Amino acid sequence: MNRNKDILKYCPNYYTIINFDFKETDMISDRLIKVYKSYIFSIDENNREDIQRVQELDNVLANYIKDYLFRSTLQKEIVTVQVRKDNNILKSLVDIIIRIFTNYEEYTTRKIYISKWI
Repeated sequence: MNRNKDILKYCPNYYTIINFDFKETDMISDRLIKVYKSYIFSIDENNREDIQRVQELDNVLANYIKDYLFRSTLQKEIVTVQVRKDNNILKSLVDIIIRIFTNYEEYTTRKIYISKWI
């Protein structure tokens, strides 16, 4: 149990994510939350890369809850994901979720130029 508390230090949005109220018919949100819980409690807390990935996943799912456009984007893209069986499925799925969020951020963030008025 102490190990879980140590891991939750890296997940400031944990309770917001697991208490997210979604529709009963929304199976994708349910699965994403299950993947989140399974992954964060399966990492090696001494591995810096795992900790960084958990922090990123925590941030991504917090944005999933807050941002409706990202939620719909992730729900559309996650159903088309293919994972090879010889890879660690959970880790591969987490990497894909993070990559989808990174692509979403880059696509929705646009440069705003301040024009000069003559």
